[in-house]
Amino acid sequence: MDTQSLQAFLAVAEAQSFSRAAEQLHLTQPAVSKRIATLEELLGTRLFDRIGRRIALTEAGSVLLPKAQHILFTVDDSRRALANLSGQVGGRLTLATSHHIGLHRLPPLLKQYTQRHPEVALDLRFLDSELAYQGIVDGTLEIAIVTLAPHPVEQLHVVELWRDRLCFVCATDHPLAARVRQSPGPLSLTELCEFNCVMPGAKTFTRTLIGHRFIEAGLTLPVSMSTNYLETLKMMCSVGLGWSLLPENMIDSELVELPVDTAPIHRPLGYLVHTNRTLSNAARKMIEELENTRGARK
Repeated sequence: MDTQSLQAFLAVAEAQSFSRAAEQLHLTQPAVSKRIATLEELLGTRLFDRIGRRIALTEAGSVLLPKAQHILFTVDDSRRALANLSGQVGGRLTLATSHHIGLHRLPPLLKQYTQRHPEVALDLRFLDSELAYQGIVDGTLEIAIVTLAPHPVEQLHVVELWRDRLCFVCATDHPLAARVRQSPGPLSLTELCEFNCVMPGAKTFTRTLIGHRFIEAGLTLPVSMSTNYLETLKMMCSVGLGWSLLPENMIDSELVELPVDTAPIHRPLGYLVHTNRTLSNAARKMIEELENTRGARK
C-alpha cells in the first residue's frame, strides 16, 4: 500500500470528486482514478460508489478513511523528524489563516519570514477558523493562525497572540446612529434587538462569542443576513443592512461606533499546532516569529 494511493484516496474523499482531487494533487484525472483502482484492487473492495457524477464512500471506504489519515500523518511526521536532523530550514510549510488575520495581522510577519527563510515553500491557505482547526486535528495542516475556539480542543497546543475588541457599529444614517446623536447615553442590548443585525455565520467562533453575550441577557440576535468574511460584513453594515460587531481596526468614516451598556467583547487570535506532531524546522521558525510578535506586544 503506497502513500501516493492513500493521498489520492483522501483527496477524493474530501473533495467528493475525482476532477477536484486531481486539481488539488496537480495530477490528471486518469492518474487519480488509476491510483484509486490500484488501492481498491490491493484491498479487494470498492472504496467509492460512483452514482452519476456523485462520489460517496462505501462502508469499506469509511473504515479506511481514519486509518489512511493516521498512516500518512505518521509517515509525514517521520520525514519531518529526519529532515530536522540536518538543521536546515526549508521544504514546504502548510499554514492556514483566516482572511481577516491574513489581511490585517500577517503581512509584515510573512514578509520578514520569507526574507529570512527563502528556502521555505510557503503553502498559505485562507480558511475559516473552524476549518483550520479541523485541518490541524486531521494533520493536513502544520500550523494555523486564526480566531481561537471558545473552549480547549484535545490534542491541540493553542497560543493566544492578539485580542480584537469587537465594536458595535452601524451605518452613519442608521436609526441607531440618529438615536445616539440625539441621546449620547449608551444603548441597551434590548434596544439593539429592535433592529436587524448582520453577523458572522452561525457556526463560527466569533458568532458564538457574540451570541453568548445576548443569551446571557435573555435575548436572541435578530440576524437578517450572515457571512464569514468580515470585510463583506463591513460593507453590508455600511450600506444600512443592519448593525454589527467588527474589530476596532476596521472602523472608518463609513461606520458609527455605538456605545452599548455591556462589558467589552474581545475575541482571541493566535496559533495552534497538533501536540503529537513533530514540527518541521520551517514551522519552528514560524512559531519563533509569532512568539516575537507576542513579546513585542507586551
